[in-house]
Amino acid sequence: MSDTGGLLRDKVILVTGASSGIGAAAAYLFAREGASVVLAARRREKLAALTAELTGKGFRASSVVCDVTRAEDARSAVEHATRCFGRLDGAFNNAGIGGDQTPLHEMGDEVYDTILGTNVRGLWNCLRAEIGAMLDNGGGSIVNNSSVAGLVAIPTAAPYVASKHAVVGFTRAAADEYARRGIRVNALAPGSTRSEITVDWYARNPGLEDAVHALTPQGRTAAPEEVAEAAAWLLSDRASYVTGTVMPVDGGYVNH
Repeated sequence: MSDTGGLLRDKVILVTGASSGIGAAAAYLFAREGASVVLAARRREKLAALTAELTGKGFRASSVVCDVTRAEDARSAVEHATRCFGRLDGAFNNAGIGGDQTPLHEMGDEVYDTILGTNVRGLWNCLRAEIGAMLDNGGGSIVNNSSVAGLVAIPTAAPYVASKHAVVGFTRAAADEYARRGIRVNALAPGSTRSEITVDWYARNPGLEDAVHALTPQGRTAAPEEVAEAAAWLLSDRASYVTGTVMPVDGGYVNH
């Protein structure tokens, strides 16, 4: 067995959107910190390869193919976690998609439906399943991945901004509703982070990355691991009196 640290020792944690980017980095970090991790994502091959890497290094990991826009998939992912490891202690709801830089009045309904369907309905599906399992186990901790777009406006990205504001709203509502039942719910608001979504977004919108860096006091894009570290702390018992918060992980962007 690999050295597993201790921040998340003996916890069972579900990670959605786990096949790449922030989700994959989180799965690795949580495992190194002692958690049994359940990786959930749509892309079967990438998911299987990452899970094999983790188990090959002696970590406790399992995976389940999951499209969070389907309520039955979200329930199945939670059931998979409890079946494999006996319970669910934590969840990092990271699955989400970006969008095009397009003026609001030029966007089609399909863009709105796709972004809101994944980022909002997907979170709704996951929260219901996760909270139910955690209530059965006496409590737990949930971290939802929002964005700086959940705190401030980003031009020509209205559906994405709306969806990430909704993540913040769900986080605060659930935190308030379940605080006395032993479940903490928090959110991250990452800034520019090196992931498939941002790489694709920047590639399709020349000059955008430089513009974002110019507005970021640290002047750079984050590594996925930097966001994962914040998620790990919020999921851990060291954050036991933290609930309903939205933590920017943005190099100072929001305060600039």
